Amino acid sequence: MLPADTLKDRVAVITGGSSGLGLAMADYFGRIGASVAITGRSEERLQAAAAHLQERGVEVFTVSMDVRHPDQVDATLAAVLGKFGQVDILVNNAAGNFVVPAQDLSINGWNAVINIVLNGTFYCSRAFGKHWISTGRPGSILNIVATYAWTGGPGTVHSASAKAGVLAMTRTLAVEWAPHRIRVNAIAPGPIDKTGGADHLWPTEEAAERLLAHIPVGRFGEPEEVAHAAAYLVSDYAGFITGECLVMDGGAWLGRNLFTERTPRR
Repeated sequence: MLPADTLKDRVAVITGGSSGLGLAMADYFGRIGASVAITGRSEERLQAAAAHLQERGVEVFTVSMDVRHPDQVDATLAAVLGKFGQVDILVNNAAGNFVVPAQDLSINGWNAVINIVLNGTFYCSRAFGKHWISTGRPGSILNIVATYAWTGGPGTVHSASAKAGVLAMTRTLAVEWAPHRIRVNAIAPGPIDKTGGADHLWPTEEAAERLLAHIPVGRFGEPEEVAHAAAYLVSDYAGFITGECLVMDGGAWLGRNLFTERTPRR
């Protein structure tokens, strides 16, 4: 999709980078020139992801980190700077979600999702933003949200609330930090196949077929499609884009197929 040297001499940090969308973005960023640092809570999964990326020729660095802890975020930034001497891109991809009716959601469940998605995104953005501002270096932040950030959705009160906060954060920081040459954008993926979310949100063929019936293009998205869009948004090709949220859901949130019968295709 993009020239092979699009992210040459750039260093990208991707939270939740050991699987799913995070791993797909790390793979593609690396293949178009970036050095990549991936973070996650499981050292075992990080090492497995690193081995996969190295086999594909990606220069990768792993840091075990929980985005809910600002001190770990600060330590991660320091480690990446120690390894590469710079950082240019931050992808806030770490997430937590599960489907549950609001009345059955525990306080711990609410706090877990809010702390990972909303607070974690702020902790990381704040740390990296302060670094770029203090050094005068430009930077690019990409946040991963969801279309139910503006529609809401049954069973997702915790995640929808957190993602809505991240969307507001994206647009607020985009304006505040534009004078510092820091761009802040977001992608709102719809149902993406071959990810951890897929395993939890449509674990059976029947559930997948029900979901497909609400996607006008008739298929799930692919992690590589999100990775391609992400690479564009963090690259210089998107240098005049900030505060934007790119929806990638096959038209699902528009609801254009509500009054028509159609046959999903895989």
